[in-house]
Amino acid sequence: MSATPIGLGIAGLGMAGAVMVRAAAAHPGIKIVAAAEPHDAPRPAFARDFNAAAYASIEELCSDPAVDAVYIATPHQFHAPHAVLAAERGKHIVLEKPMALTLAECDAIIAAVERAGVHLVVGHTHAFDPAVREMRRMVAGGELGPLGMIAALNYTNFLYRPRRPEELDTARGGGILFNQVPHQIDMIRLIGGGRLRSVRAQAARLDPARPTEGGLVAFLEFDKGVAASLVYGGYDFFDSDELHFWISERGADKPPDQHGAARRALAARQAADESRLRVEQYAYGAEPGAPPAHQPHFGLMIVTCAGGEMRASADGLFVYDQNGKREIALPKSAAMPGRSEVLDDLIAAMRGGHPPVQNGRWAKANVEVSLALLRSARERREIVLEHQVEV
Repeated sequence: MSATPIGLGIAGLGMAGAVMVRAAAAHPGIKIVAAAEPHDAPRPAFARDFNAAAYASIEELCSDPAVDAVYIATPHQFHAPHAVLAAERGKHIVLEKPMALTLAECDAIIAAVERAGVHLVVGHTHAFDPAVREMRRMVAGGELGPLGMIAALNYTNFLYRPRRPEELDTARGGGILFNQVPHQIDMIRLIGGGRLRSVRAQAARLDPARPTEGGLVAFLEFDKGVAASLVYGGYDFFDSDELHFWISERGADKPPDQHGAARRALAARQAADESRLRVEQYAYGAEPGAPPAHQPHFGLMIVTCAGGEMRASADGLFVYDQNGKREIALPKSAAMPGRSEVLDDLIAAMRGGHPPVQNGRWAKANVEVSLALLRSARERREIVLEHQVEV
Protein backbone atom coordinates (compact mmCIF):
# COMPACT_ATOMS: atom_id res chain seq x y z
CA MET A 1 0.00 0.00 0.00
CA SER A 2 1.39 3.37 -1.02
CA ALA A 3 2.33 5.77 1.74
CA THR A 4 1.68 8.79 -0.48
CA PRO A 5 -1.29 10.73 0.92
CA ILE A 6 -4.34 11.04 -1.29
CA GLY A 7 -4.93 14.57 -2.56
CA LEU A 8 -8.45 15.52 -1.46
CA GLY A 9 -10.52 18.38 -2.80
CA ILE A 10 -13.51 19.63 -0.79
CA ALA A 11 -16.58 20.68 -2.79
CA GLY A 12 -18.67 22.77 -0.43
CA LEU A 13 -17.32 24.49 2.70
CA GLY A 14 -20.61 24.62 4.60
CA MET A 15 -21.35 22.66 7.76
CA ALA A 16 -20.64 19.17 6.38
CA GLY A 17 -17.62 20.39 4.44
CA ALA A 18 -16.17 22.16 7.46
CA VAL A 19 -16.41 18.97 9.50
CA MET A 20 -14.78 16.95 6.73
CA VAL A 21 -11.96 19.48 6.41
CA ARG A 22 -11.10 18.96 10.08
CA ALA A 23 -11.32 15.17 9.73
CA ALA A 24 -9.16 15.15 6.60
CA ALA A 25 -6.58 17.50 8.11
CA ALA A 26 -6.09 15.03 10.98
CA HIS A 27 -5.96 11.93 8.77
CA PRO A 28 -2.45 10.63 7.96
CA GLY A 29 -3.53 9.16 4.63
CA ILE A 30 -5.07 12.37 3.29
CA LYS A 31 -3.66 15.69 2.11
CA ILE A 32 -6.11 18.55 1.57
CA VAL A 33 -5.09 20.19 -1.70
CA ALA A 34 -8.05 22.35 -2.80
CA ALA A 35 -11.65 23.36 -2.18
CA ALA A 36 -14.57 24.85 -4.07
CA GLU A 37 -17.20 27.10 -2.51
CA PRO A 38 -19.50 29.64 -4.23
CA HIS A 39 -19.80 31.84 -1.11
CA ASP A 40 -16.93 34.26 -0.66
CA ALA A 41 -16.63 34.10 3.14
CA PRO A 42 -15.19 30.59 3.75
CA ARG A 43 -12.66 30.59 0.90
CA PRO A 44 -10.03 32.96 2.35
CA ALA A 45 -9.94 31.11 5.68
CA PHE A 46 -9.48 27.77 3.88
CA ALA A 47 -6.78 29.11 1.52
CA ARG A 48 -4.92 30.64 4.47
CA ASP A 49 -5.10 27.56 6.68
CA PHE A 50 -4.00 25.06 4.03
CA ASN A 51 -2.01 27.16 1.58
CA ALA A 52 -4.24 25.57 -1.05
CA ALA A 53 -6.36 26.64 -3.99
CA ALA A 54 -9.88 27.81 -3.14
CA TYR A 55 -12.05 27.85 -6.24
CA ALA A 56 -15.49 29.36 -6.80
CA SER A 57 -16.74 26.37 -8.80
CA ILE A 58 -16.57 22.59 -8.66
CA GLU A 59 -15.62 22.57 -12.35
CA GLU A 60 -12.35 24.30 -11.48
CA LEU A 61 -11.79 21.94 -8.55
CA CYS A 62 -12.26 18.84 -10.71
CA SER A 63 -9.79 20.22 -13.27
CA ASP A 64 -7.01 20.50 -10.68
CA PRO A 65 -4.44 17.72 -11.31
CA ALA A 66 -3.45 17.69 -7.64
CA VAL A 67 -6.92 16.45 -6.70
CA ASP A 68 -7.12 12.63 -6.58
CA ALA A 69 -10.53 12.48 -4.90
CA VAL A 70 -13.39 14.90 -4.32
CA TYR A 71 -15.59 15.14 -1.26
CA ILE A 72 -18.96 16.48 -2.44
CA ALA A 73 -21.02 18.35 0.16
CA THR A 74 -22.92 20.64 -2.18
CA PRO A 75 -26.74 21.08 -1.88
CA HIS A 76 -28.64 17.86 -2.47
CA GLN A 77 -30.08 18.85 -5.84
CA PHE A 78 -26.54 19.12 -7.21
CA HIS A 79 -25.22 15.76 -5.96
CA ALA A 80 -25.91 13.91 -9.20
CA PRO A 81 -24.42 16.40 -11.69
CA HIS A 82 -21.45 17.09 -9.44
CA ALA A 83 -20.70 13.40 -8.84
CA VAL A 84 -20.97 12.67 -12.56
CA LEU A 85 -18.64 15.60 -13.31
CA ALA A 86 -16.06 14.36 -10.79
CA ALA A 87 -16.17 10.83 -12.21
CA GLU A 88 -15.79 12.09 -15.78
CA ARG A 89 -12.68 14.01 -14.69
CA GLY A 90 -11.24 10.79 -13.21
CA LYS A 91 -11.69 11.75 -9.56
CA HIS A 92 -12.62 9.25 -6.86
CA ILE A 93 -15.61 10.42 -4.85
CA VAL A 94 -16.88 10.72 -1.31
CA LEU A 95 -20.48 11.89 -1.62
CA GLU A 96 -22.61 13.23 1.22
CA LYS A 97 -25.98 11.61 1.78
CA PRO A 98 -28.44 11.45 0.22
CA MET A 99 -26.72 10.08 -2.86
CA ALA A 100 -29.30 11.87 -5.04
CA LEU A 101 -32.97 12.81 -5.13
CA THR A 102 -34.23 10.23 -7.64
CA LEU A 103 -33.38 6.65 -8.54
CA ALA A 104 -32.58 7.78 -12.08
CA GLU A 105 -29.98 10.20 -10.71
CA CYS A 106 -28.51 7.38 -8.60
CA ASP A 107 -28.24 5.23 -11.74
CA ALA A 108 -26.51 8.07 -13.60
CA ILE A 109 -23.89 8.35 -10.83
CA ILE A 110 -23.32 4.59 -10.72
CA ALA A 111 -22.91 4.46 -14.51
CA ALA A 112 -20.46 7.39 -14.54
CA VAL A 113 -18.37 5.85 -11.75
CA GLU A 114 -18.24 2.49 -13.50
CA ARG A 115 -17.33 4.05 -16.88
CA ALA A 116 -14.51 6.03 -15.30
CA GLY A 117 -13.23 3.17 -13.13
CA VAL A 118 -13.22 5.33 -10.00
CA HIS A 119 -14.42 4.53 -6.49
CA LEU A 120 -17.47 5.99 -4.75
CA VAL A 121 -18.15 6.10 -1.01
CA VAL A 122 -21.43 7.65 0.15
CA GLY A 123 -20.99 9.23 3.58
CA HIS A 124 -23.77 7.85 5.77
CA THR A 125 -21.57 8.63 8.73
CA HIS A 126 -23.61 7.23 11.63
CA ALA A 127 -23.29 3.71 10.27
CA PHE A 128 -19.64 4.09 11.35
CA ASP A 129 -20.59 4.84 14.97
CA PRO A 130 -18.76 2.29 17.16
CA ALA A 131 -21.96 1.09 18.85
CA VAL A 132 -23.70 0.59 15.48
CA ARG A 133 -20.74 -1.37 14.12
CA GLU A 134 -20.63 -3.53 17.25
CA MET A 135 -24.37 -4.25 17.05
CA ARG A 136 -23.94 -5.19 13.40
CA ARG A 137 -21.07 -7.53 14.32
CA MET A 138 -23.01 -9.20 17.12
CA VAL A 139 -26.15 -9.64 15.00
CA ALA A 140 -24.18 -11.03 12.05
CA GLY A 141 -22.34 -13.42 14.37
CA GLY A 142 -25.51 -14.59 16.11
CA GLU A 143 -24.13 -13.84 19.57
CA LEU A 144 -27.60 -13.06 20.93
CA GLY A 145 -29.50 -15.39 18.63
CA PRO A 146 -31.63 -14.44 15.61
CA LEU A 147 -32.52 -10.79 15.07
CA GLY A 148 -36.15 -10.03 15.89
CA MET A 149 -36.73 -6.28 15.58
CA ILE A 150 -35.13 -2.84 15.63
CA ALA A 151 -36.59 0.36 17.09
CA ALA A 152 -35.03 3.74 16.18
CA LEU A 153 -36.15 7.06 17.66
CA ASN A 154 -34.71 10.57 17.44
CA TYR A 155 -36.14 13.98 18.43
CA THR A 156 -34.07 17.08 17.59
CA ASN A 157 -34.20 20.77 16.68
CA PHE A 158 -33.46 20.04 13.01
CA LEU A 159 -36.17 22.15 11.40
CA TYR A 160 -35.25 25.29 13.36
CA ARG A 161 -31.57 25.52 12.64
CA PRO A 162 -30.80 28.21 10.04
CA ARG A 163 -31.78 26.83 6.65
CA ARG A 164 -31.25 27.64 2.99
CA PRO A 165 -34.57 27.88 1.06
CA GLU A 166 -34.12 24.48 -0.60
CA GLU A 167 -33.68 22.82 2.79
CA LEU A 168 -37.33 23.62 3.48
CA ASP A 169 -38.49 22.39 0.07
CA THR A 170 -39.05 18.64 -0.17
CA ALA A 171 -38.87 18.71 -3.98
CA ARG A 172 -35.31 20.01 -3.75
CA GLY A 173 -34.19 17.55 -1.08
CA GLY A 174 -35.35 19.45 1.99
CA GLY A 175 -36.92 18.20 5.17
CA ILE A 176 -36.13 15.20 7.31
CA LEU A 177 -36.75 12.55 4.61
CA PHE A 178 -33.56 13.52 2.77
CA ASN A 179 -31.50 15.03 5.58
CA GLN A 180 -31.99 13.07 8.81
CA VAL A 181 -34.02 9.91 8.26
CA PRO A 182 -31.35 8.53 5.83
CA HIS A 183 -29.08 8.04 8.86
CA GLN A 184 -31.73 5.88 10.54
CA ILE A 185 -32.38 3.97 7.31
CA ASP A 186 -28.67 3.28 6.84
CA MET A 187 -28.15 2.07 10.42
CA ILE A 188 -31.26 -0.12 10.36
CA ARG A 189 -30.28 -1.68 7.04
CA LEU A 190 -26.68 -2.25 8.16
CA ILE A 191 -27.69 -4.03 11.35
CA GLY A 192 -30.52 -5.94 9.69
CA GLY A 193 -28.52 -7.18 6.70
CA GLY A 194 -29.60 -4.69 4.05
CA ARG A 195 -32.63 -6.09 2.24
CA LEU A 196 -35.85 -4.36 3.23
CA ARG A 197 -39.05 -5.70 1.66
CA SER A 198 -41.51 -2.86 2.21
CA VAL A 199 -42.30 0.32 4.16
CA ARG A 200 -45.40 2.02 5.56
CA ALA A 201 -45.17 5.59 6.86
CA GLN A 202 -46.98 8.68 8.03
CA ALA A 203 -45.25 12.07 7.86
CA ALA A 204 -46.06 15.37 9.58
CA ARG A 205 -45.90 18.96 8.33
CA LEU A 206 -46.83 20.94 11.42
CA ASP A 207 -45.43 24.43 10.76
CA PRO A 208 -46.60 26.36 7.67
CA ALA A 209 -43.54 28.60 8.01
CA ARG A 210 -41.28 25.52 7.58
CA PRO A 211 -43.28 23.82 4.77
CA THR A 212 -41.60 20.41 4.65
CA GLU A 213 -41.73 17.15 6.57
CA GLY A 214 -40.56 17.55 10.15
CA GLY A 215 -41.93 14.37 11.70
CA LEU A 216 -42.16 10.73 10.63
CA VAL A 217 -43.43 7.42 11.98
CA ALA A 218 -42.61 4.38 9.85
CA PHE A 219 -42.75 0.60 9.84
CA LEU A 220 -40.08 -1.22 7.82
CA GLU A 221 -40.09 -4.94 7.06
CA PHE A 222 -37.03 -6.93 6.04
CA ASP A 223 -37.31 -9.67 3.44
CA LYS A 224 -36.92 -12.35 6.14
CA GLY A 225 -39.68 -10.94 8.32
CA VAL A 226 -37.64 -8.88 10.78
CA ALA A 227 -39.42 -5.64 11.64
CA ALA A 228 -38.09 -2.15 12.30
CA SER A 229 -39.84 0.99 13.55
CA LEU A 230 -38.52 4.46 12.79
CA VAL A 231 -39.59 7.66 14.53
CA TYR A 232 -38.10 11.10 13.85
CA GLY A 233 -39.22 14.48 15.17
CA GLY A 234 -37.41 17.69 14.29
CA TYR A 235 -39.65 20.32 15.88
CA ASP A 236 -37.38 21.44 18.76
CA PHE A 237 -39.76 20.69 21.61
CA PHE A 238 -38.63 17.35 23.05
CA ASP A 239 -34.94 16.43 22.73
CA SER A 240 -34.28 12.69 22.78
CA ASP A 241 -30.74 13.33 24.03
CA GLU A 242 -32.57 13.50 27.36
CA LEU A 243 -32.74 9.71 26.98
CA HIS A 244 -29.05 9.48 26.08
CA PHE A 245 -27.27 11.05 29.06
CA TRP A 246 -27.48 14.59 27.58
CA ILE A 247 -24.83 13.76 25.00
CA SER A 248 -25.11 15.36 21.58
CA GLU A 249 -25.16 13.60 18.22
CA ARG A 250 -21.41 14.07 17.78
CA GLY A 251 -20.62 12.89 21.31
CA ALA A 252 -20.24 16.19 23.18
CA ASP A 253 -21.77 16.94 26.57
CA LYS A 254 -24.70 19.35 26.25
CA PRO A 255 -26.78 21.41 28.70
CA PRO A 256 -30.13 19.85 29.65
CA ASP A 257 -32.23 23.00 29.44
CA GLN A 258 -32.26 23.75 25.71
CA HIS A 259 -35.78 22.60 24.75
CA GLY A 260 -37.10 25.14 22.24
CA ALA A 261 -33.81 27.08 22.17
CA ALA A 262 -33.38 26.80 18.40
CA ARG A 263 -36.90 28.16 17.86
CA ARG A 264 -36.23 31.07 20.17
CA ALA A 265 -32.91 31.90 18.54
CA LEU A 266 -34.43 31.80 15.08
CA ALA A 267 -37.37 33.98 16.15
CA ALA A 268 -34.99 36.53 17.66
CA ARG A 269 -33.28 36.90 14.27
CA GLN A 270 -36.31 36.35 12.05
CA ALA A 271 -35.52 39.32 9.84
CA ALA A 272 -32.06 37.96 9.07
CA ASP A 273 -31.16 35.95 5.98
CA GLU A 274 -31.09 32.32 7.15
CA SER A 275 -28.64 31.33 4.41
CA ARG A 276 -26.21 33.95 5.71
CA LEU A 277 -26.76 32.83 9.30
CA ARG A 278 -26.01 29.27 8.26
CA VAL A 279 -22.70 30.32 6.72
CA GLU A 280 -21.78 32.40 9.77
CA GLN A 281 -22.58 29.62 12.24
CA TYR A 282 -21.49 26.46 10.44
CA ALA A 283 -19.29 27.11 7.39
CA TYR A 284 -15.52 26.71 7.40
CA GLY A 285 -13.92 29.42 9.49
CA ALA A 286 -16.57 29.30 12.23
CA GLU A 287 -15.57 28.12 15.71
CA PRO A 288 -15.37 24.29 15.54
CA GLY A 289 -16.09 23.62 19.21
CA ALA A 290 -14.43 21.20 21.61
CA PRO A 291 -13.62 17.61 20.56
CA PRO A 292 -16.35 15.16 21.60
CA ALA A 293 -15.85 13.39 24.91
CA HIS A 294 -18.14 10.44 24.16
CA GLN A 295 -19.30 8.18 21.36
CA PRO A 296 -21.44 9.71 18.60
CA HIS A 297 -25.03 8.53 18.27
CA PHE A 298 -28.21 9.28 16.35
CA GLY A 299 -30.94 9.09 18.93
CA LEU A 300 -32.07 5.95 20.68
CA MET A 301 -31.84 2.61 18.89
CA ILE A 302 -32.79 -0.69 20.54
CA VAL A 303 -31.93 -3.94 18.77
CA THR A 304 -33.90 -7.00 19.89
CA CYS A 305 -32.62 -10.54 19.35
CA ALA A 306 -33.95 -13.85 20.62
CA GLY A 307 -31.37 -13.90 23.41
CA GLY A 308 -31.16 -10.25 24.43
CA GLU A 309 -31.28 -6.60 23.50
CA MET A 310 -28.72 -3.86 22.83
CA ARG A 311 -28.45 -0.09 22.78
CA ALA A 312 -25.62 2.43 22.75
CA SER A 313 -24.21 3.70 26.04
CA ALA A 314 -22.30 6.96 26.42
CA ASP A 315 -18.99 5.25 25.66
CA GLY A 316 -19.85 1.76 24.48
CA LEU A 317 -22.73 -0.67 24.20
CA PHE A 318 -25.27 -1.88 26.76
CA VAL A 319 -26.30 -5.53 26.43
CA TYR A 320 -29.38 -6.83 28.24
CA ASP A 321 -29.79 -10.61 28.48
CA GLN A 322 -30.88 -13.31 30.91
CA ASN A 323 -27.90 -12.49 33.13
CA GLY A 324 -28.90 -8.84 33.45
CA LYS A 325 -27.26 -5.73 32.02
CA ARG A 326 -23.62 -5.33 31.06
CA GLU A 327 -21.61 -2.70 29.19
CA ILE A 328 -19.12 -3.42 26.44
CA ALA A 329 -16.43 -0.75 26.26
CA LEU A 330 -15.65 0.38 22.71
CA PRO A 331 -12.62 2.23 21.33
CA LYS A 332 -12.88 6.00 21.42
CA SER A 333 -14.09 7.48 18.17
CA ALA A 334 -11.93 9.61 15.93
CA ALA A 335 -11.85 13.35 16.54
CA MET A 336 -14.43 13.75 13.76
CA PRO A 337 -16.62 10.66 14.15
CA GLY A 338 -17.83 9.08 10.94
CA ARG A 339 -15.86 11.27 8.57
CA SER A 340 -12.50 9.77 9.52
CA GLU A 341 -13.88 6.26 8.95
CA VAL A 342 -15.37 7.30 5.60
CA LEU A 343 -11.90 8.42 4.57
CA ASP A 344 -10.53 5.06 5.75
CA ASP A 345 -12.96 3.34 3.36
CA LEU A 346 -11.93 5.64 0.52
CA ILE A 347 -8.27 4.83 1.06
CA ALA A 348 -8.98 1.10 1.34
CA ALA A 349 -10.83 1.22 -1.98
CA MET A 350 -8.24 3.33 -3.80
CA ARG A 351 -5.11 1.69 -2.42
CA GLY A 352 -6.27 -1.83 -1.64
CA GLY A 353 -9.19 -2.45 -3.95
CA HIS A 354 -11.57 -3.13 -1.07
CA PRO A 355 -15.10 -2.07 -2.08
CA PRO A 356 -16.90 -0.06 0.60
CA VAL A 357 -20.24 -1.14 2.06
CA GLN A 358 -21.61 2.36 1.41
CA ASN A 359 -21.08 2.13 -2.35
CA GLY A 360 -23.38 3.38 -5.08
CA ARG A 361 -25.83 0.49 -5.07
CA TRP A 362 -26.10 0.47 -1.27
CA ALA A 363 -26.72 4.22 -1.27
CA LYS A 364 -29.29 3.91 -4.06
CA ALA A 365 -31.16 1.41 -1.88
CA ASN A 366 -31.21 4.01 0.93
CA VAL A 367 -32.60 6.63 -1.47
CA GLU A 368 -35.25 4.13 -2.56
CA VAL A 369 -36.36 3.79 1.07
CA SER A 370 -36.53 7.57 1.58
CA LEU A 371 -38.62 7.99 -1.56
CA ALA A 372 -40.85 5.07 -0.59
CA LEU A 373 -41.46 6.53 2.87
CA LEU A 374 -42.48 9.83 1.29
CA ARG A 375 -44.73 8.07 -1.21
CA SER A 376 -46.27 5.87 1.48
CA ALA A 377 -47.10 8.89 3.60
CA ARG A 378 -48.73 10.67 0.67
CA GLU A 379 -50.66 7.65 -0.63
CA ARG A 380 -51.36 6.14 2.81
CA ARG A 381 -50.36 2.62 1.83
CA GLU A 382 -47.53 0.09 1.98
CA ILE A 383 -44.82 0.45 -0.66
CA VAL A 384 -42.90 -2.63 -1.80
CA LEU A 385 -39.20 -2.06 -2.54
CA GLU A 386 -37.33 -3.28 -5.62
CA HIS A 387 -33.69 -2.15 -5.40
CA GLN A 388 -32.44 -3.39 -2.04
CA VAL A 389 -29.03 -5.03 -1.63
CA GLU A 390 -27.35 -7.04 1.12
CA VAL A 391 -24.49 -5.85 3.29
